[in-house]
Amino acid sequence: MADGNLFIFGMGFSGLATARLVRGDYASIGATVRTEEKAAALRAEGIDAHVFDGETVSDALVAAVKRATHVIQSIPPGTAGDPVITLLRDALVGAERLAWIGYLSTVGVYGDHDGGWVDETTEPNPLSGRSVERVRAEAEWRILGDERGIPVALLRLSGIYGPGRNALVQLAEGTARRLVKPGQIFNRIHVADIATAVAAAAARKASGVFNVTDDEPAPPQDVVTYAAELAGYPLPPEIDFATADLPPMVRSFYGENKRVGNGRLAADLGVTLAFPTYREGIAALWQDGSWRG
Repeated sequence: MADGNLFIFGMGFSGLATARLVRGDYASIGATVRTEEKAAALRAEGIDAHVFDGETVSDALVAAVKRATHVIQSIPPGTAGDPVITLLRDALVGAERLAWIGYLSTVGVYGDHDGGWVDETTEPNPLSGRSVERVRAEAEWRILGDERGIPVALLRLSGIYGPGRNALVQLAEGTARRLVKPGQIFNRIHVADIATAVAAAAARKASGVFNVTDDEPAPPQDVVTYAAELAGYPLPPEIDFATADLPPMVRSFYGENKRVGNGRLAADLGVTLAFPTYREGIAALWQDGSWRG
């Protein structure tokens, strides 16, 4: 009989994929979402869902957290810090059976390396305010783990894609762009591979840093080109990054240029990616029709 209680803070795209993958491995799965509508939908799937707005906590949420044996935190921090640490630290300290924590972070903490390689041993050098907040949150979770004497895995994710979130959707909606900045590359990761990595880390009670990313950093325009050619869409024109009218958030992403290695996924978690490059991932989404979400 399955034992253990998994609790996921922020049941979004990655969290839901993880929960569905591991539902047979735990006696119960709990989660937080931001609305009662989303909570009701999760309860219909057998997930003990609680509404959490990052500002207040209910007694039921505190009780659920105290029952957890495994915790996954995927809610991003803000300028006021990590909302879970801020509001539910005492509950986590009081969770007597808590045995593992997984924090879903971002490869953005490495900052800019001018296209060079980084790996799990590379020291964070965040540039953006949001990445600075991530590094601070990572440290807070590590401190909590040290206090409790339990392992904490920092799972640093690259750009996430999957059903409903991919270049095929953008092409179908007419929003795809081939934005070209010479030398710019990004890593990405299919949501199913995130779920596999997180599940493996939880099962092994892994600790330390893991880059959850694919094997092939690539220029973003190449992904759009591949998807368009695969699905028969007209190829969007190339747009020069230097002169493009872009929102500040988009432009800031292009200010960080690096190739991210993922060696610990296989070496320490035994994970083999189902979609080692964007080509396998997009092809699978197209072939089974799940690209629409």
